[in-house]
Amino acid sequence: MIIVSELELRAGARTLIEPVSFRVQPNDRIGLVGRNGAGKTTLLKVLAREGLPFAGTVDIRGEMGYLPQDPRTGDLADTARDRVLSARGLDVLLREMEKLQLEMAELVDATARDAAIRRYGSLEERFGTLGGYAAEAEAARICSSLGLADRVLAQPIGTLSGGQRRRVELARILFAGSGNADATLLLDEPTNHLDADSIGWLRDFLRAHTGGLIVVSHDVDLLDKCVNKVFHLDANRATLDVYNVNWKTYLNQRELDERRRRRERANAEKKIDSLKAQADKMRAKATKARAAHQMDRRAERLAAGLAEARVADRVAKLRFPDPAPCGRTPLTATGLSKSYGSLEVFTGVDLAIDRGSRVVVLGLNGAGKTTLLRILAGQEAPDVGQVHPGHGLRLGYYAQEHETLDTSRSVLDNMRAAAPGTSDVELRRILGAFLFSGDSVEQRAETLSGGEKTRLALAGLVCSSANVLLLDEPTNNLDPASRDEVLAALATYRGSVVLVTHDPGAVEALDPQKVLMLPDGVEDNWSPDLAELITLA
Repeated sequence: MIIVSELELRAGARTLIEPVSFRVQPNDRIGLVGRNGAGKTTLLKVLAREGLPFAGTVDIRGEMGYLPQDPRTGDLADTARDRVLSARGLDVLLREMEKLQLEMAELVDATARDAAIRRYGSLEERFGTLGGYAAEAEAARICSSLGLADRVLAQPIGTLSGGQRRRVELARILFAGSGNADATLLLDEPTNHLDADSIGWLRDFLRAHTGGLIVVSHDVDLLDKCVNKVFHLDANRATLDVYNVNWKTYLNQRELDERRRRRERANAEKKIDSLKAQADKMRAKATKARAAHQMDRRAERLAAGLAEARVADRVAKLRFPDPAPCGRTPLTATGLSKSYGSLEVFTGVDLAIDRGSRVVVLGLNGAGKTTLLRILAGQEAPDVGQVHPGHGLRLGYYAQEHETLDTSRSVLDNMRAAAPGTSDVELRRILGAFLFSGDSVEQRAETLSGGEKTRLALAGLVCSSANVLLLDEPTNNLDPASRDEVLAALATYRGSVVLVTHDPGAVEALDPQKVLMLPDGVEDNWSPDLAELITLA
């Protein structure tokens, strides 16, 4: 259970949420929704005690699991399996038991062997108390359902892709929750990097969870099937509106609320016009000047409230850059191979990106899609093979984990790094189109939500004059309106694009000519018959 009292959140001088109180109780499955930058991620961090509120209190009773939008926790040397098991402390016990087994096999002295057997028995008893081998099997089942194969679980976390690490963290949180029916789960965009089967399994898991749940998601199907309450963060009014209804009923109520607000705005506008007209008539008479002034003041107060109500949800106006001139084939790769230790990711990949061509990269999670884009972008070196830049090549790289951003620097400093020859006035203009204005351009990138980081990374691309865009899941973390802007920009961009995505809409907007299948590295002409593989890849 979570008890929130008079909670107020701010980002610098901007108020995200006016004081609000609420409870999250068992069987509450809450969908936390709102536009990018409204404060959803900030609220979840505060509820998870990873951030401090401006005012108010958060009282957590019982166990809690928190999946941040960008999980980068854990020892990179630990295996994925141990990271998942650590949610219940099983990883340490298993390692100690395995170590003792090896010691017992080598012990010759009977007394020492008996002491080791007693220690092993004590560990095994603790292991059983925590669920034992049944719990280990449960962890393996959850991992498998989220698309984590046994070979991935045996790998160190440091060798995994961003998508795989995120699924490991999700498996860890769900494993902890499955062992405690009353645990409260806080999940920030849990469907990112999941294929269609894994998303379906996750919906069933969350629907069956009897503890509390708050989920931030732009996945409408997940919200429709799982939540029984909706918390809406209104960025314009800095309020958290609580709807104790399911998703479809919430949408209907929101529509009714918006109609009511439109009627109230229309009535207020009529009243303002009437007051101003009366004040103008009364001003002509000196004896009524004071009354006219009072009417003007009333009209101004109404207009001030109306101006606030008129503020509509803003959408980043996105247009990818006009591509710089380049040769016929600005980017070529030959014989690319990549392995992590004994694990072969892909081998023998050949790729030729012609001017204006559009290529979608498909492959199961862990097939190396992100690794390939990092190699093409020069962020990582292949084990074998070469990347050949063609005449006039200008690369623009969007990384799914926002690695191209320096989170220790401000929004404006990140733009200066992306376009060193551009004036601050122009950079501020571009940032304004991406909804960064005023003091927000001085905000450190590490404090941004996932959607805001996406907008900042895309704003950097706009300054680049890139003629080849490498886009790795560019629609992740975006609300529907912002996603539509990205897809519209993608459809009208005249340069070359290499796209990795789980989003069928992104592929439709791209209208690709070629497809590259990983890990085999087979390049072929795009066919609509391949569309069903997008959500599985």
